[in-house]
Parts: sequence; structure tokens; C-alpha cells
Amino acid sequence: MRLTTIKLAGFKSFVDPTTLHLPTNMTGIVGPNGCGKSNIIDAIRWVMGESAASRLRGDSLTDVIFSGSSARKPVGQASVELIFDNADGTIQGEYANYAEISVKRIVSRDGQSSYFLNGGRCRRRDITDLFLGTGLGPRSYSIIEQGMISQIIEAHPEELRTHLEEAAGISKYKERRKETESRIKSTRENLDRVRDVRDEVEKQLEHLNRQARAAERWKALKEEQTRREAELRALSYRSIARALDEQGGALRQAEIEIEKHLAEQRQIEAQIESGRERHQAASEHLNAVQAEVYKVGAEIARVEQQIRHTRELAERLERSREETERAWAELGEHIAGDRAQVEMLRQALAEGEPRAEALQELAAQAAEALRTAEAKLADWQPRWDAHTRAASEAAQAAEVERTRLDYLDRQSLDLAKRREALEAERKAADVGALDAAAESLGAEHEAQRERVDTLGGLLDERKAAHERVLDEERQVQAVLNETRQQLQAARGRLASLEALQHAALGQEQGAASAWLAQLGLDKARRLGEALDVDAGWERAVETCLSGLLEAVLVDDPHALSGELQGAGEVDVALFAAAGAVAQPVPGSLAEHVRGPAAVLALLGQVRTAESLQQARAIAPTLPAPQSVITCDGEWLGPGYARVLRAAGKQVGVLAREREIHALAAQIGALDARAAELGERLEALRTEKFESERARDDTQRELYQAHRRMSELAGQLQGHRGKVETARARMEKVGAELAELAARSAELEGQAREARARLEAAVARMGELEEQRRALEAERRQLLEAREEARMNAREADDQAHQHALAMESKRTALASLEQALARMQAQQAQLEARRVEIAEQLASGHDPMAGLEAERQTYLDQRLLVDRQLVEARKALEDCDAEFRRYEQERQRVEHRLNELRESLSEKRLAEQESRLRAQQLAEAIAAAGLELQPLLDELDEAAEPAQWQQALADLEQKIRRLEPVNLAAIQEYEEQSQRKTYLDAQLADLTSALETLENAIKKIDRETRQRFKETFDRVNAGMQELFPRLFGGGHAYLELTGEDLLDTGVAIMARPPGKRVSNISLLSGGEKALTAVALVFAIFRLNPAPFCLLDEVDAPLDEANVGRFSSMVNEMSERVQFIFVTHNKATMEAAHQLCGVTMREPGVSRLVQVDLAEAAKLAGAA
Repeated sequence: MRLTTIKLAGFKSFVDPTTLHLPTNMTGIVGPNGCGKSNIIDAIRWVMGESAASRLRGDSLTDVIFSGSSARKPVGQASVELIFDNADGTIQGEYANYAEISVKRIVSRDGQSSYFLNGGRCRRRDITDLFLGTGLGPRSYSIIEQGMISQIIEAHPEELRTHLEEAAGISKYKERRKETESRIKSTRENLDRVRDVRDEVEKQLEHLNRQARAAERWKALKEEQTRREAELRALSYRSIARALDEQGGALRQAEIEIEKHLAEQRQIEAQIESGRERHQAASEHLNAVQAEVYKVGAEIARVEQQIRHTRELAERLERSREETERAWAELGEHIAGDRAQVEMLRQALAEGEPRAEALQELAAQAAEALRTAEAKLADWQPRWDAHTRAASEAAQAAEVERTRLDYLDRQSLDLAKRREALEAERKAADVGALDAAAESLGAEHEAQRERVDTLGGLLDERKAAHERVLDEERQVQAVLNETRQQLQAARGRLASLEALQHAALGQEQGAASAWLAQLGLDKARRLGEALDVDAGWERAVETCLSGLLEAVLVDDPHALSGELQGAGEVDVALFAAAGAVAQPVPGSLAEHVRGPAAVLALLGQVRTAESLQQARAIAPTLPAPQSVITCDGEWLGPGYARVLRAAGKQVGVLAREREIHALAAQIGALDARAAELGERLEALRTEKFESERARDDTQRELYQAHRRMSELAGQLQGHRGKVETARARMEKVGAELAELAARSAELEGQAREARARLEAAVARMGELEEQRRALEAERRQLLEAREEARMNAREADDQAHQHALAMESKRTALASLEQALARMQAQQAQLEARRVEIAEQLASGHDPMAGLEAERQTYLDQRLLVDRQLVEARKALEDCDAEFRRYEQERQRVEHRLNELRESLSEKRLAEQESRLRAQQLAEAIAAAGLELQPLLDELDEAAEPAQWQQALADLEQKIRRLEPVNLAAIQEYEEQSQRKTYLDAQLADLTSALETLENAIKKIDRETRQRFKETFDRVNAGMQELFPRLFGGGHAYLELTGEDLLDTGVAIMARPPGKRVSNISLLSGGEKALTAVALVFAIFRLNPAPFCLLDEVDAPLDEANVGRFSSMVNEMSERVQFIFVTHNKATMEAAHQLCGVTMREPGVSRLVQVDLAEAAKLAGAA
């Protein structure tokens, strides 16, 4: 895989669209300081996903957009595109089959970045994933820019480890491990929640199972009850069917009577139809005579119209004759005038022909003069081009020498700055200050250790507080769940009781409900709902009010008594809802009841007794209206005794009403308790969140304190090493100062030579300037001559053209006049013929008038005859009308009798329909119960009596009441909860299996990570031990692990240049650090070569010998790795296969100049 092309537009100083082609594996980027070379490195880092503006040498990501210069305005967006050759399939996955891969990034002024892969929009994550394991990335070891050498060498062991991880290709494993850990955490949380929910569902299932079994038994009895009711309805259906047979015979007799009268009606209608035909014939005859009258009148009108038309035609012909005479005279005048103009135009054309030939000759002479002037100007252009090339070469030579002088001046300035820095370093070297700094760091380290201990204790306290909140939350949650279960059970019980109460009080749908709905009383309270009975006396009140508990409470029952006739065959009772409440009779049943006054008046006539014996003793002493009853419902009166033991539908109504009220109050209390617990639970969750956050904050502070303590320990160790190496450093400074003095003298000599060459180039430029002025003066003279010739040629052309246009205009006018003259002569001939024609028409126009007058008289005589025929036809039509009215009266009489018979038949059919409707309703009720009518009728005995089925239904009702109340919803709830538990069990198994799979994946990732990291570490360590002596010409270096666990251990570099024993890597010089970093990076590249390597002035701190060894190694590795390096060093430039120059001739705008050195060498050899 290779980087083949870099495209930049609007990125930093590359404002114009710029393309950098990279055909070789050794590309050097050169140019003066500040021209934008490093911007190319920043562009590559940016397009590969870099999101930190500081790493792109900016304050924000929009700083990469060109912000304008003295001559250019800012642009709105920046874009960079990298094109890779993936012919070797380095990139895997969905892009493995692409031979070329394009990665592009665009950013606008609003800070929004867009990424593109092969032209398609993608995420930044997709770009990062594309390069995982290849060694490429915005912060990988493949990009070494200014300042990163010291960062690599002085990096913490944990940071240095990341480069080895990228080389080992385990960065993608780390990403997968992080994702897997997050999924494990989420799976464990889901597992805990599913277990809690499953345990709660198991508790609910135990309770619902008991309710469901009772409900199933209740449903079985209700199904049997439904079948018995259907069989009872089938018996009623059979009796109705027999009645329908009798009604059918009466219907057939009535239909025969109707058929007889229909025959009489048809006879009369036939007579009416015959009279209608005679009437139609008379009417048609009248219409024919009427049409003849209209026809004769129309002919008379036509003849009179022709007479008027003939007179008008004669008048028009006379007017036309006059107009034709006038037009003939005018046309003769026009013909004479046009003939005169034709003669004039012919004479003018004959005179203009010689003038046209002379003007054409003048135009040809002017064109020849123009061609001569242009040829002289063309001869001047090669001399000007030769002068321009000579001037450009002289200016380029001068620019080269100026650039060389600038470079030498910068080198001299850098040497001076380096001397000043070394002198300042020698003066500033203070071992005592370093000792003091080490003691200060030791004190700060001890203080940080105490802070770690304090934060550890605080963290333990906050963890304990968090656990206390969790315990209380679990307790409140358990109480809330129990309260919700009680609330659900109470609501189920209330729903069942209300359903039974509605059935007992007759509030279900039926005939009575329909009648009450018509009166607007379907929502009115029932008597059973309005009574408040003392405990123990419910059965007594139900016995006395048996059949009245479902009575409807209204304002005035007597006001509605007139509507009772519309109730049909249903039982309806009305009670006044209010009324004057009198003091109840002492010892009466009314003392134990609170309710409407009318009910209390009834119960006031019933005395109470504690036992049946007491009631039997009291009964004989009571007056006729009064009676006595016990609390068990044993009712004795004058001449009667009554006790209700059967399970009627109103038995238990009052006790059930009291339980309904009690359940409603209990539900309200449970609702309030659940709301209170919910608020407390929410408060505990908030408190849990706060305590968790406080715990995490403390843990974070403890981690930061530990980290700071580790940093202080590292700094303390570094300061102690600095004290040991300070004196050795001073010796080295002295040697370097002597070397800098020699280098400064050499640069002065090179500067003198460059200035001499610059002066020669400037003198040559002066000579060429004199030549330029002479050539420009000659060019001005030639241009003036050409312009004069061009104006003369244009003027001659214009004159010839104008004369030609005038001649052509006269020819066109002559042709037009000749055509017009011929046309007018033809018109004159036509007008002469028209004059003759009009004279002939006027002479023959007097003959038709006499014939038209005779024709009009004939039609007037015919009109008198048809008027008499019209009177006779109208008389015949009136006779037919009288006969038709007589037949119509007879038909109406027969129809009246038929209507009477039909009404009688309709009444019989309505009665039959009512019977059929009742039968249909019974059949529909049976079908609604899920049964079929015919099988029921076949199964029933012919002698079956409805009373037997009514008794069986009463027994079933009693059995059902013994089971009540039941929770009918328990069956469905039990099924739903069972399904939910099955689902939860499966989910629990899935989560457990998933957790096990994820944990195994973590173990596998860790195992492969350890294995790959260890293999990579050993191979990179071996490579560094090999490359370090080659770069330094001796010495040795190696890598060292800082911990035991290969998953998180850091990596340290140990390096000893030839003849030195250093205890810390930071004690090396800048050049030594650079070579050490290069040895590490190249060792990594030998193991896992990234597609390319970017080096930004890595050779800057190296001397000539080290640069040679560095260039040799880069050249050797370029066989497998593509290198792109920024350099100012000549030796490094010589090693490049291709040089790319970055210039900034326009201030603030970078441009590229590319040179293939191999091709340049071939051209130089050929020259």
C-alpha cells in the first residue's frame, strides 16, 4: 500500500487547489523557513482524523482554513484528499477489493467536518477503523514531526507502549475490549433487572393460580348455565314456530281475495288503455293538421322574404357598379406614376456601376498594406522571446544566489543563537539550585502522599453511605411492590363485585334497560345502592324488599306513571329518591336502615325480633298491616310466614354494596400509600445518584492524587539525575562552542562567493534591461503602423460596402415596382370584366317579381282550407277525453277496495313478522351463546316443559353464587404472567449465555494481546539493539518493561551512546535523542512497516556524520517503506529520489515545484 497523491485546497497556506504526486519511495520536501512545508504533514495528520487543534498548531479546528493575506481574502472551507494504491490488499474488510482508496476531509467556517471514503460520506470512526493495525493514524509512529522526537524519547512508559501496540496491530483489540467491557457491564445490569422481575412474577403466579382455578370452575358453571338458557329459548322457539304455521293459512286466504279484485282492476285498465289509444290517434290527427297550418304559414313567409331579397339585390348591384367605376379610374393613375419611377431607377443603376468597381480596387490596396504591417510585427516577436528568456535566466540566477545568501545568513544566525544559548547554559548551570529543586519536589511528594491517605478514608465513608442508600431503596421497592399487589387484588375484587351488583340490580342490557334509556333513567341509582343497613340485618331487609332492590330512584314516581304502559312485559319499580324522613317507629326494621323516605315507610310496618320464638310470640299481637322479622330473614305476618333461602339474584346485594364501599376506600388508601412510597423511592434514587456521584468524584480525586504522586516521583528522580550529569554537560558545551566557531568561519567564506555571483547576475540584468527598452520602442512603432493600415483598410471596405448596399437597394426597388406594375395591370383587367357583369345583372333583375306575387296568393288560399280541418280535429279530441275520465273513476273505486284488503293483509303479515322476529331474536340469542338452534331442537324431547329448565337454571345460579366473588381476569393474568415468566426465563438464559460469551471474548482478547505484545516487544527490542549501534557507530540500547502484566505494563528506553554511561534518557543531547528515536521508529517499521513514514526535519539536530548514517538507513528501508521527509540538509536532499519545493513568492500563499532527480540527471547528462 502506497500514498500516491495528496490534494489540498484552502488548507492553511495552500489556498489554491494543489496536487502533490508521490511516484517514488523517497520524496523530499524542501524550501525556506515559513513557506508551508510542515503544512503538508499537518494536512495528512488532519485528514486521517486528528481532532485536537493544538496538534495542528492552531487554537481551533477552523484555523486550518486559509484566513487571507495582504492580497487575498479568506476562503470558506478547507479540503484535503489522500489517494492510496491498495493493489497489494493491505486494507482489509469491505475495501479490500479496491485497488485505489480515496480519503477526504472537508471543514467549513462553522466548524463542521465532513469525511469521505471513495467519494461516499462516512464517519470519522470509519476513517480510524480503516487504518487500525496498519500503523497509520493521526498520532501513530508513522508521523514524526517537529518536537515529536523529544516527546517519543521523554514519553511516559504508558505512552511509549501505545507505539508498540500500534506496531503489534493490537490497537483494534483494545477498542474491541473496551466495547466488550461496556457490553458486559450493560449485560450484568440487564441480568440483575431480569432476575428481580422474574422473582416478582413468580410471587404473582402463586397468587393468580388459586384465583384462576376458581375462575375456571365459575366459567364452567356459567357455560352450563348458558346452555340451559339456550335450551329454554329453543323450547320457546318451537312454540312460536307452531303459531307461525296457523298464521300462514290466514295469510293465504287474504291473498286469494286480493287476487280476485286485481283481476277486476286489470279489466278496467284494459278499457282505459283502449280509450288512451283512441285519444292518442285523435291527438296525432290534431297535430298533423296543426303542422300543415304551420307549413302553409312558413311558405307564405318564405315567398314574402324572397320578394324583399330581390329588391335589396338590385340596390346592391347599383352601388357596386359605382364603386367599380371609381376603382378603375384610381388604378389607372397609379399605373402611370409607377412607370415613371421605373425609368428613373434604371438610369441610376447604369450610372453607379463604374463607381463600385473603383471602390473595390481601393479596398484591395488597403488590405495588402495591412498584411505587410502585420508581417513586420511577427518578425519582431522572436527577438522579444529570446530577450525574455535571457532576462528570466539572469533573474533566476540572481534569485538563487539571494536564496543561498538568505540560507547562509540564517545558518550564521542559528550558529550565533546556538553559541549564545550554550554560553547562557554554561552561566546558568547551578548544581545547588538543582539540589534545592529536588528537596522541594520531595516535600511536595510527601504532602501528596498524605492527601492520598485522606482521600482513601473519605472514599470508604462515601461508599458506606452509598450502600446504606441502596439498602433503603431495596426495602422501599419491596414495600411498594407489595402495596401494588394488594392494590391490584383489591381492584380485581371490586370489578367482580361491581359486575355482580350490576346484574343483581338489573343494570345489564335488556328490555327494561332500553325503556329506562328512552326516559333518560339508564344511569339513575338503584334502591340497593342507596340503602345503608346495620350489620346483621341485611338478610331481613333483602327479604322484605325482595324484587324491589333493583327499583330506580327518581324525583317523582307518580309523574312517570303514565309512561309505564310503554314498558311492555317487563318488571319496573320506581321510588322517590327524597322525601320527608319521619322518626322511625321504635322496634321496627326502619331503625336499622338509612335510605329514601318511601322505603323507610314500608320498613316501618315491620317489627324486629331477636329470634324466631320471639317473632312467633309477637306476630299474633300485631295489627293487620304490620309484621315481624328476625335478622335471619324469617318473616311472620297476619296469616302468612315467609323465609328466603334460595340463592336469588338479589341475595347478598346489601352486604355486597357495603363491601364495594369498603373496597373503594381501601383502594384509595392503597393508592395514596403507593404514591407516597413512589415519591420516597424517587427521592432515594436521587439520593443514590448524589451519593454515587460523590463517591465517583472522590474516587476520581484519589486517582488524580495517585497520578500526581507518581508524576512527582518521576520528576524527583529526574532532578537527581540532572545533578549528576550537569558537570559532564559543561565539558560538552565547551567542545561544541569550539566547533561552532569553525563552522561560522566556513559560512562567511561561502557567503562571500555567493555575493560575487549575485553581483555578476545583477550586472547582466542591467544589460538586458537596455535591450528590453529598445525592443519595446520598436514594438510601439510597429503597432502604430499596423493600426494605421488597419484603419485605412477598414475605411475602404466601409465605402465599398456602403456603395454596394445602395446599388442593391435600387435593384430591389426596381424589381418591386415592376412586380407592382404587373399586378395593377391585372387588377385593371379584372375591374373591366366586373363592370360588364354588373350591367348584365341590372338588365335581367325585373323578371322574377311577377312570379313571386302569384305564388304568395296560392298559399293564402290553401291556408283557409287547413284552418277548417283544425277545428274538426279539436272536437274529436275532446270526446276522447270525456270517455277516458269515466273509465278512470271506475278504476279508483276498485283500487280503494284493494287498499282495504292490503291493509288487512299487512296486519296479518305484521303479526306473523312479530312472531318471526321473536323467533329470530331467540335464535340470535342462542347463536350469541355459541350454540346452534337446530341441534338443540333435535336433542329436546317433544314433551319437554320450560318449568324443568327454569328449576335447573335456579340450581346453577345457586352454585355460581357459592363460588363468588371470583376474579375473572385472573385466568388471562395467569396466562400472561406465565408467558412473561417463560420469556423472562429465556431472556435470563440468553443473558447468562451472552455474559459467558463476552467474558470468554475478553479472555481471548487478553490472551492474544499478551501474546502479540510480547512478540512485538521482543522483535522491536532486538531491532533497536541492532539499529542503534549502526546509527551511533557504537554503543547499545534496549527496551525495558516497567511492570509484570503485559496488558498494561509500560515500556522504557535505555540508551548508552559510545563512551557514555547515562542513567536517564533525558540526559542525552538533542542529536542523540533524535538518533535514538529514529532507531526505535525504524525498528518498529522493520517489524510492521506502515505504508508510509513522514519525517519533519528529524535530521535538524544531526551533524554531517550522523546525517550520512541516517540517510543511508532511510535509503535502505525505502525498499519496503515510502518515506516523505521535510529537510534543510543537503545530504538528506541528495538521498531523495524526488524533490518537492515549497515556495511563497506571493506572501502568505504556498506553491509547489516538483523535480524528479533521476530524470533531471538524465537531462543534464544528455546536455
